[in-house]
Amino acid sequence: MVSVRSIYSSPSSLTYHDLPWIIEHRENRCTLCGRCTAVCPVGAISLSHFRQRVPKLDVLRKKRSNDYRHFTGIRQQTVIEKRCIGCGMCASVCPNEAIGPQANDNEHRALFLLNQKGEAYKRGGRRNVTGRTLLDRISFDRISMLTDPALDAGRHEFNINTILGRVLPPEEFLRRKAAGEWIPPTREMFPFIIGSMSFGALSPNMWLGLLQGVAYCNEVLDIPVVMATGEGGCPPWVLKSPFLKYIILQIASGYFGWDEIIRAIPEMQCDPAAIEIKYGQGAKPGDGGLLMWFKVSKLIARLRGVPEGVDLPSPPVHQTLYSIEESVMKMIQTMSMAFGFRVPVYPKISGSTSAKSVLNNLVRNPYAAALMIDGIDGGTGAAYNVSMDATGHPITSNLRECYLDLVRQGRQNEIPLFAAGGIGKNGNVTQNGMALIMLGASGVHIGKYIMQAAAGCLGNELGRCNVCNVGICPKGITSQNEKLYRRLDPDEVAQRTVDTFMAIRTEMKKIMAPLGRSQSLPIGMSDALGIDDADIAQRLQINYIC
Repeated sequence: MVSVRSIYSSPSSLTYHDLPWIIEHRENRCTLCGRCTAVCPVGAISLSHFRQRVPKLDVLRKKRSNDYRHFTGIRQQTVIEKRCIGCGMCASVCPNEAIGPQANDNEHRALFLLNQKGEAYKRGGRRNVTGRTLLDRISFDRISMLTDPALDAGRHEFNINTILGRVLPPEEFLRRKAAGEWIPPTREMFPFIIGSMSFGALSPNMWLGLLQGVAYCNEVLDIPVVMATGEGGCPPWVLKSPFLKYIILQIASGYFGWDEIIRAIPEMQCDPAAIEIKYGQGAKPGDGGLLMWFKVSKLIARLRGVPEGVDLPSPPVHQTLYSIEESVMKMIQTMSMAFGFRVPVYPKISGSTSAKSVLNNLVRNPYAAALMIDGIDGGTGAAYNVSMDATGHPITSNLRECYLDLVRQGRQNEIPLFAAGGIGKNGNVTQNGMALIMLGASGVHIGKYIMQAAAGCLGNELGRCNVCNVGICPKGITSQNEKLYRRLDPDEVAQRTVDTFMAIRTEMKKIMAPLGRSQSLPIGMSDALGIDDADIAQRLQINYIC
C-alpha cells in the first residue's frame, strides 16, 4: 500500500502526514477510472501527472544511473480547506478496492491551522469525546424473580407510551370535567422522539423519508412516534396534510418558517402534536442557530421568507422577551391561543444551573405543558468547538436535579420532563434512554442516532466527516444540493426508521420485563439503577454497585 503523493510545498507548510486523515492508494489495483476524485465532497484528491526517479545500479561496471517513470496517479491535497475528512466515499465507489482513508495516529498540525483570519473553527456534528459515557455505565440492577415475578418480554402486553402535556391531579381533573372548565391538552406518544432537525438542516429526501417512516409507525405498527421540525417550519403540503398530527412544530428566536405556519392554520386538517419553543440548544447554549448560505437553496429561502444564498443566523434569545416570567407568560400563552388551547406548548432550554428556575416558573403557569432540557452532548449543525466542548451542563445530573425538585413539590406527575443530549452516542440508545426515564424523564429526544441508523451518517466522535454545516454531506443527508441529496432514497430512509423504532420497542420490553413493570413506563424508578462510581451514585441518588 502506497500513500498518495501530496503537492510539493515549502518546508513551513503542511504535508499529508500532518492531516487527520491520509489517503492510502494501491497503484497496482487502480485503473484510473476517476470515480474516487469525482465523488470526493471536499476535493481532497485529484488525478495528476507524476515523474518518478528509479535508481539503477550496475554492480559489475560499478556505475549508478537513473531512469525516470512518467505516470498518472492520485494526488492528495494538503491545503487545510481541502483536507480529507475521512468520509470514505472514495472507497465506497472504487471498483477495485484501491483507495481509502486511514486515520493519522501522529500528532498533526492541522489542528493549529483551523482558526484562520480570526474566525474560530465551526464544525457540524458533536464534540469529539470517545469511550463509555456516564449513561453507558448505568445498569438496571433491580431484577424481579420470586417476591415480584418478572414478565415475559415476548408474550406479555406492555404499555410503553408516555404523556406529553400537563397531567392534572385526579380530583382536579374530575372537578374541571364536571364544571365544564378547560382541561390542559395531552398527547400519548412513544417516549423516543425524533429530535429537532429542521427542513433546511436536513435535505428534502431525508426529511421526507423520516416523515414516511413516522407515518408508517403510527398507522400500521401502532407505535405513536413523533418528530420535531427544528427551526425553519416545514413544507406547506405537510401543514395541510393529516400527517401534521405526528409533528412537533418548533418556534425559535429566528421565527423562520412561521409565516407559512400561521397562514396555514385555517386550512389545517388536524392539530400538530405539540409546539416547542426553543430558548437554547445543548451543544451551544447562549448561541443562536446558524444555517449557512451553502444550504439556503431556492426552496429553503421560499419556506423561510428570506433571499436565496444568505446566512440565516438566529438571535441567542427571543428579542421581545426579557425574563423567564415574561417568556413563559407571553410565548406559551400566545402559542396556546393561536391553536385554540388544544395543543400542548412547552419550552426547550439548554442544560444549565438555571434550569430549575425555568421549571419553577412553568409549574406556576397553567398553560405550560412540559419542559425539554438539552444537555451538553447534544448535536448541532454548526457550532464553534469551544461552545461544544466547554459550554453547557451534562443532561444526567441536570435532569435528576429538576425531577427531584418536582418531587419535593409533589408535582412530579404533573409536569413531564423530556431530555436530550448524547443519547445513543455509542449506539446504546435504548439503554441510555431508559436510564434517563428512570432518573425522571417522561421521554427522550434522539437526533444523531437516527441519522446514523436511518441514513448511514458517517460522522463520529473521532472527527470523521462532520461537515453537516457546509452543505457537502457525501450521503446527501444534510445537503440542499440536488446532486448530493439524490443519492438518498426516501423509501430506504423510511424503512430503516421503522426498523429502528421496532428494535427500540423490543429492547424497552426487555428492560421493563425483569423489573416487573408492564402497565406504565418506570418514570423516576431510580431504585432500579446502579453505577460503579460512589460519587456519581450519591449525586444521582441511585445504587452504588461494584
